[in-house]
Amino acid sequence: MKMLVFVALLGLHSAAAVIHSLKYFNTASSQVPNFPEFVVVGMVDEVQISYCDSITKRVEPKQDWMSRVTADDPQYLERNTQICVRKQPIYKADTEIVKQRLNQTGGIHLSQYMYGCEWDDETDKINGFYQDGYDGEDFIVLDLATETWIAPKPQAVITKHKWDNDKALIAQWKNYLTQICVDWLKKYVNYGKSSLMRTDLPSVFLLQKTPSSPVSCHASGFYPQRAMMFWRKDGEELHENVDNGEILPNNDGSFQMSADLDLSSVKPEDWRKYECVFQLSGVKDNIVTKLDKAVIRSNEKTDMTIIIAVAVVVVVALIVIIAVVGFKAYKKKNENKGERPKQKDFLICLFRFFDFRL
Repeated sequence: MKMLVFVALLGLHSAAAVIHSLKYFNTASSQVPNFPEFVVVGMVDEVQISYCDSITKRVEPKQDWMSRVTADDPQYLERNTQICVRKQPIYKADTEIVKQRLNQTGGIHLSQYMYGCEWDDETDKINGFYQDGYDGEDFIVLDLATETWIAPKPQAVITKHKWDNDKALIAQWKNYLTQICVDWLKKYVNYGKSSLMRTDLPSVFLLQKTPSSPVSCHASGFYPQRAMMFWRKDGEELHENVDNGEILPNNDGSFQMSADLDLSSVKPEDWRKYECVFQLSGVKDNIVTKLDKAVIRSNEKTDMTIIIAVAVVVVVALIVIIAVVGFKAYKKKNENKGERPKQKDFLICLFRFFDFRL
């Protein structure tokens, strides 16, 4: 499992209880240009709630409802700021130790530390986790069930033995991940429930770049992140010729995702057997989109629309030019006859020229 892939898909094929999460992502960087040496990001239910880095050296709330937290706990920001500042030299030193073990003397490197907890609001089941990563790969992970450390890389074995023997350290992490973290998670969910507990259904479209490209079922604007999308044929879920994309964030805090279906071996008359299904956790009804060529949005259609629009503009421009030139000629002809040109007579001639029926 790659360290960079922090977020697991929690969506199920049926409505489920909400599993809330509180996660902290600490990133220590080495020789990364225009980037702080140390960054801490706090997330509740995959929504950012706080930010701190080695440049600002201040914890900044990222949600409006966090004002309720600071109002009830006036020392909240200062306390968490001090935690952020104290972490920086520790993680910087850890990064240097890992570089030495890997015989690295320079270059761009990232150490990442992710820890937090989950809470099922229906069963009250909790779970805690802690893992360190280096350059995108797991380095050492805490196994709470056995209260031991797992070392996926040989260079982490030294750390594993050291930390396994430190029973006080394990006890501290267990207490934080299963007690303190969960208590704060419940507080955050209560403070921000109007936002965190909402459900927003997405807009779902069928997209296709070219007639020979896979058809992409694209959903955008849904919340929360716990969602699933899949293709099915005759009511049965498909796994072959389907490429499921990751859930990605939108700028407004909602999410988007896609699932591509390769139809290269499917006969046109069989398209009606296929449909795209979107499921959002906590919502009973699914969004089902039938595979219909008439509703697919494609670059080909967009290009044709643009061509038609340009053609219309050109025709209108030509009409205007002809009208202006014709009117001037008509006006000059009547002036030579000593008559005042009549606009109505000219328009009648113009409409007859284009064979309009008056």
